[in-house]
Amino acid sequence: MLGKLSIPEIEKLLRKEVVGRIGCSDGKMIYVVPISYVYDGEYVYCHSHEGLKVHIMRQHPTVCFEVDHMPNMGNWQSVISHGRYEELTDPKLRNAALQKLHERILPVISSETTHLSPDWPFAPAEFSKIEGVTFRIRLEEKSGRFERSHMSLQTFFSI
Repeated sequence: MLGKLSIPEIEKLLRKEVVGRIGCSDGKMIYVVPISYVYDGEYVYCHSHEGLKVHIMRQHPTVCFEVDHMPNMGNWQSVISHGRYEELTDPKLRNAALQKLHERILPVISSETTHLSPDWPFAPAEFSKIEGVTFRIRLEEKSGRFERSHMSLQTFFSI
């Protein structure tokens, strides 16, 4: 069965997952890249190093953000949202965002790109010492779809 996710289901998926995809464009090329994140109900917060996505988003801040949960090909959920890139250079806002990223629940096995500092899983002594670009995307439009096969809903949502 195919269908549309309700607003509460969209919000739940955005809060639950830790990896999404940013789609951005410089007008000539579309660039889609996975990124770890945390969602607070209004913004998606991310941390990255300087690179093509940051360069494009600085010039063209309108972006797409996608997240999905796909236990198998017959059972999945996907949210597509549109928003605006905002680089966090104010130390207070940046540190608050890094704190949110640090406090998110990560899988037991995770990559160094999800770890904000060498102190992980412990909080660094000073978030201001973390290098890189910290930004947020204000999600302005959100929509979601799903497919469910014969698997029970309880099994699907517990995966």
